[in-house]
Amino acid sequence: SVTASYPVRQMLEPVSLCQNRDITQKGYEKKRAKLLAPYVPQTQGVDPALQKESRTQTPAPAAAPASASSSSSSKFHRARSGGARDERYRSDIHTEAVQAALAKHKEQKMALPMPTKRRSTFVQSPADACTPPDTSSASEDEGSLRRQAALSAALHQSLQNAESWINRSIQGSSTSSSASSTLSHGEGKGTSGSLADVFANTRIENFSVPPDVTATTSSSSARPAAIDLPPSGIVKGMHKGSNRSSLMDTADGVPVSSRVSTKIQQLLNTLKRPKRPPLKEFFVDDFEEIVEVPQPDPNQPKPEGRQMTPVKGEPLGVVCNWPPALEAALQRWGTTQAKCPCLTALDVTGKPVYTLTYGKLWSRSLKLAYTLLNKLGTKNEPVLKPGDRVALVYPNNDPVMFMVAFYGCLLAEVIPVPIEVPLTRKDAGGQQIGFLLGSCGIALALTTEVCLKGLPKTQNGEIVQFKGWPRLKWVVTDSKYLSKSPKDWQPNISAAGTEPAYIEYKTSKEGSVMGVTVSRIAMLSHCQALSQACNYSEGETIVNVLDFKKDAGLWHGILTNVMNKLHTISVPYSVMKTCPLSWVQRVHTHKAKVALVKCRDLHWAMMAHRDQRDVSLSSLRMLIVTDGANPWSVSSCDAFLSLFQSHGLKPEAICPCATSPEAMTIAIRRPGVPGAPLPGRAILSMNGLSFGVIRVNTEDKNSALTVQDVGHVMPGGMMCIVKPDGPPQLCKTDEIGEICVSSRAGGMMYFGLAGLTKNTFEVIPVNSAGSPVGDVPFVRSGLLGFVGPGSLVFVVGKMDGLLTVSGRRHNADDIVATGLAVESIKTVYRGSDCLAPSVLYSVRICLVAIDSIHQVGVYCLALVPANTLPKTPLGGIHISQTKQHFLEGSLHPCNILMCPHTCVTNLPKPRQKQPGVGPASVMVGNLVAGKRIAQASGRDLGQLEDNDLVKKHQFLTEVLQWRAQATPDHPLFLLLNAKGTTVCTATCLQLHKKAERIASVLCDKGHLNAGDNVVLLYPPGIELITAFYGCLYAGCIPVTVRPPHAQSLTVSKAACILTTQTLMRLLKSREAAAAVDVKTWPTIIDTDDLPRKRLSQIYKPPTSEMLAYLDFSVSTTGMLTGVKMSHAAVSGLCRAIKLQCELYSSRQIAICLDPYCGLGFVLWCLCSVYSGHQSILIPPMELESNLFLWLSTVSQYKIRDTFCSYSVMELCTKGLGNQVEMLKSRGINLSCVRTCVVVAEERPRVSLTHSFSKLFKDIGLSSRAVSTTFGSRVNVAICLQGTSGPDPTTVYVDLKSLRHDRVRLVERGAPQSLLLSESGKILPGVKVVIVNPETKGPLGDSHLGEIWVNSPHTASGYYTIYDNETLQADHFNTRLSFGDAAQTLWARTGYLGFVRRTELTAASGERHDALYVVGALDETLELRGLRYHPIDIETSVSRTHRSIAECAVFTWTNLLVVVVELCGCEQEALDLVPLVTNVVLEEHYLIVGVVVVVDPGVIPINSRGEKQRMHLRDSFLADQLDPIYVAYNM
Repeated sequence: SVTASYPVRQMLEPVSLCQNRDITQKGYEKKRAKLLAPYVPQTQGVDPALQKESRTQTPAPAAAPASASSSSSSKFHRARSGGARDERYRSDIHTEAVQAALAKHKEQKMALPMPTKRRSTFVQSPADACTPPDTSSASEDEGSLRRQAALSAALHQSLQNAESWINRSIQGSSTSSSASSTLSHGEGKGTSGSLADVFANTRIENFSVPPDVTATTSSSSARPAAIDLPPSGIVKGMHKGSNRSSLMDTADGVPVSSRVSTKIQQLLNTLKRPKRPPLKEFFVDDFEEIVEVPQPDPNQPKPEGRQMTPVKGEPLGVVCNWPPALEAALQRWGTTQAKCPCLTALDVTGKPVYTLTYGKLWSRSLKLAYTLLNKLGTKNEPVLKPGDRVALVYPNNDPVMFMVAFYGCLLAEVIPVPIEVPLTRKDAGGQQIGFLLGSCGIALALTTEVCLKGLPKTQNGEIVQFKGWPRLKWVVTDSKYLSKSPKDWQPNISAAGTEPAYIEYKTSKEGSVMGVTVSRIAMLSHCQALSQACNYSEGETIVNVLDFKKDAGLWHGILTNVMNKLHTISVPYSVMKTCPLSWVQRVHTHKAKVALVKCRDLHWAMMAHRDQRDVSLSSLRMLIVTDGANPWSVSSCDAFLSLFQSHGLKPEAICPCATSPEAMTIAIRRPGVPGAPLPGRAILSMNGLSFGVIRVNTEDKNSALTVQDVGHVMPGGMMCIVKPDGPPQLCKTDEIGEICVSSRAGGMMYFGLAGLTKNTFEVIPVNSAGSPVGDVPFVRSGLLGFVGPGSLVFVVGKMDGLLTVSGRRHNADDIVATGLAVESIKTVYRGSDCLAPSVLYSVRICLVAIDSIHQVGVYCLALVPANTLPKTPLGGIHISQTKQHFLEGSLHPCNILMCPHTCVTNLPKPRQKQPGVGPASVMVGNLVAGKRIAQASGRDLGQLEDNDLVKKHQFLTEVLQWRAQATPDHPLFLLLNAKGTTVCTATCLQLHKKAERIASVLCDKGHLNAGDNVVLLYPPGIELITAFYGCLYAGCIPVTVRPPHAQSLTVSKAACILTTQTLMRLLKSREAAAAVDVKTWPTIIDTDDLPRKRLSQIYKPPTSEMLAYLDFSVSTTGMLTGVKMSHAAVSGLCRAIKLQCELYSSRQIAICLDPYCGLGFVLWCLCSVYSGHQSILIPPMELESNLFLWLSTVSQYKIRDTFCSYSVMELCTKGLGNQVEMLKSRGINLSCVRTCVVVAEERPRVSLTHSFSKLFKDIGLSSRAVSTTFGSRVNVAICLQGTSGPDPTTVYVDLKSLRHDRVRLVERGAPQSLLLSESGKILPGVKVVIVNPETKGPLGDSHLGEIWVNSPHTASGYYTIYDNETLQADHFNTRLSFGDAAQTLWARTGYLGFVRRTELTAASGERHDALYVVGALDETLELRGLRYHPIDIETSVSRTHRSIAECAVFTWTNLLVVVVELCGCEQEALDLVPLVTNVVLEEHYLIVGVVVVVDPGVIPINSRGEKQRMHLRDSFLADQLDPIYVAYNM
């Protein structure tokens, strides 16, 4: 593969060029596969057919040669500018470990469809998009180039010969350890008990197919076929051991080494499992569905040593001249050695600018102390009293002012709280700092004049109020503003006691900030211990590169410094960025004895080393490396030593130490004796570490971790190791635990947090029996480690960086280190927006490396542009803030790869349906359980005598004629325009006359016979109504069609089209001719100018079973279906609505609906004629130009009953939500409204109706007014709230049970609960029964099943032109398979729901039966044997991010596809992918297969506001969505 690499690269050039242009994904892959075909290695021993099949399933085979191509020629390497930031983490050792891990995987191909991204996603120029700002010097760039070339050469070698790598000596090999949490796999998933428990055992097979989410066993091509697995749900693999090749897995992850034991194991498995789950009430209860818990690995190493005993440090020596308090030391040096230098500050170029002497420090601190206590308030009301807390806000380049302020506070006995300078209102973690200031009761902040000027200001020059901060008074501490203390004033310097001296802030893993309070005695003892351990002597010079406000920088450079009259040279971070070698030059110039650094500083010095040939480090007796607990510290120290040994650096001078804010310095390596052997290293097994056990690594060099010691326990201290979780039980000697320290030099508490303080600062270790060991309290340090041979302390990580995955512990820093080691073989990718193959390849390598070295799967891998992650003040990555950005969707990655299928292993078991429970048994079971059969009915029509003359008329045409004679001038219809003015009215006589004229035109011009179909093509209005009755008068069958929609015309087999002149012009236009052949048009008649001709006779149908009209509608599954409505059904429906809503001629109702199908058409065209009430018609499209129209009409006409659709309600809620005051000022009042009914054919949208009621209750809308209807294709009106009867009821049901087709009622606020509302009351004459859709047997009360309906107004059948009516006949005339109601003919609605008897009384006087609709059966998704309703998943997804406008879900080859509309900027597209995946996983236990991000308006919605998910699915499969981004979560 190495030899082939160069030509492959050249051959791929044309493809990558195409990729930058508009080549489709498919075309790109095809071309690429063709070019690579000769180089793809044939897999041996595999049936060629199988190989071919696997090829089809891997759309983007990443050829192995790509891995070697990086070493083929340096011309493809781009120097990584700004590389310094992450170069420092790299070590050759690490890179080798990763290479070896990859050598195993190098022939494997990628089974991922490429994520695709639209060209315009980032609008910057390509170079800006991915080039980090160049913060480093050119020389460093060449260094990184040279280093990369060297690494790729090493890689080249290791790929050619992996053995040579393994045979190398063990000494150097490391994948070192430690902490500080990272987002390697969002910690949202990282906690052990959480649902998305990420599992280590991922394995990338040679032929991986897109995983089948519904399958019950995991398909693994590597498993020998001979083992037949017991059917136990998802099969678990075991944790990969070192010798996994010789093991096979059985279902429970028990490794076995022979066939026989496999069989025995299987037998055991079958014995453990009962033959068939017992049938409780005919189903398996879903409490047992429950998560499969990964079995512990029986091979996992267990600690075997004895219980450890606490380790003591050397006694703290008593030196005669040690001061009684630190302030006393300052007084002594300030008065006796006033000219001695104390602190030197550097300017931006690294040159010394100012040296503070001990005399100046003393006099200025005194002035400040005096000012703070006496000059800030009045004599009787001082602002500050001893013991108060003040904030110290000083920039990192001004140590002098900080030191004066710190000692000034100590002398005034106020407690300083040093914090970072806030740069913007929304700094990373700024809010938490504000919380700390508030809880410390800080009202005063000290700062410098320069710093104060630089703080962000408001318009009128005041300092902005930082987010979450208390109101602060700012005090400038520059000398010129301080008052000199009078001669007789002396500060109170007492011997150090337990009173607080200062508070140091620390940020926890979650991002909360706590203040560690340090007492005066602890501060003094700690300085004494450091002086003894580091052997400081008066007048020594030390160079401090650390932050002087906290941790070791403060302890050595500010405190111990004064105790020992040292001279500190402070090198600020800003200087290190411009001149990385500055600290080495300072050591050389000042002949410094001690330097305080971090690994980063060692690394930067090595990068810039060539600038200075003549520096000497021979004066250094201690190089204190304060982050000696990092995985990269060993290699940094080694590399630095090998480079600078020639410059006089002594090997024994390198002194790593371990510190924590709570326990302060825990251990430090003492300066060694020249010539003595250097301390040893621990080479530990990563596998052992993940189980918390120390094992020396012997077999697998890849997963070795080399750790260096951090020296011995501090003088006067005692150390023990306790278990990291649970009670503080002492660990065994070969166990990793949390280091606890007991000494006088440690923090005393978290300020104001008593509970946390007790658990951290007052820990009494216990033995294995749980009884306390001694009574000395210890402080938890937050570091993980062990005490090795010779009482040396080893640190392997931090508690905050601990990631627990499937019961194993991983250290975030180790995983980061592995990821960064991969980075070096990555061709830096810039420019092209599509994920370049090289990037995808190295992303995949990163996953493989982490998997094989740490045995942990990566859930999400996000690539962000350089320098965009939130930073801590000194340049590290702010972990908790990054996590927060990730979880709230504001990280803005430029590419993202989610691998939930391989990581999430504790999904609930897929459901296996219980066979063999027949309808009869269910019936008997319900009777035995005392449950009634779930049925409900409206009032009986026979008993409702409406003494109405209408009843004697059989047909609607007769009713209209009768009304035209009896009440000719009674207005039936009023049509309003957008301004709210009446544009058209129709009285009974006008309607009758116009209908007659239309009928005569139909007979004369159209030459139509009775029974011909006539299309009515009209905008919503009165013309539509007159045309409808005209057709009935002529005996034709009207079909209302939304104008213009050519497809509908063909379906209805129309003989004639009635329309207006404007629409007629449109139909005869060129555009229409292009879409449809004009010759196929039926006769088109416009009804605008009709001849005044009387109809000879009005047609009367021979029987009422004759067809009255056809109702066409597009169902939510995308089917266009027409249903036949007979005259009897029309009269029955109108009568039922009249009775339910109590409609009569003196009433007015307002209708804001589309009048083309379903109940909307019935209310618009039919009801007024039947009942005689007046209908005020408001076309919904008019609302777009005047949102107030509907509500102002209702208010103006004092309407009691109004009907609308969900889209109208949503328009008002979104558009008028913030204009309620304006509605009031316009005098709109809705207190007249008795019923406001939403016409729908779906589950009631409770949240929308609730928010509508809530919003408009201020203008008088009653909370009881809003209700919904329920209808379906077979029966357009089953439920309608009406005027009498109880209010609609609501229930909370358990979502998990719904997935099992069951209903379990839960309390409000229960987790996983869903609020359902009753869909109005069942109409008179309607009967409903709940039926099992498979067995067609009736179900019991509160069971979920299909809703079947029987009523006089059910449609008589589907009208289709495709002649498959036989298939659909059972929708209309079906019998139950069993039970009393088996004689009745029922119609199937196709909706799932349940009936529940309530405590309320119905109009009939009996208890009321409520019908709840859950969703359409055709729409449900069957995944993992469970039934999901798309709307539930969509509701969860819509909540995750403010930029999601709408979303829809469907399935595709067992994968769940989520399409989201993005209404924000396109950069947010990739933020949505992990959010959507997380929420569906956590709330629905499903893994999303594909996330598609599209523009607003792409998801098709029908006139009723329902999503057309099947149309969307077809567009997705036909690749017509033009998505912004498609992510394949494979």
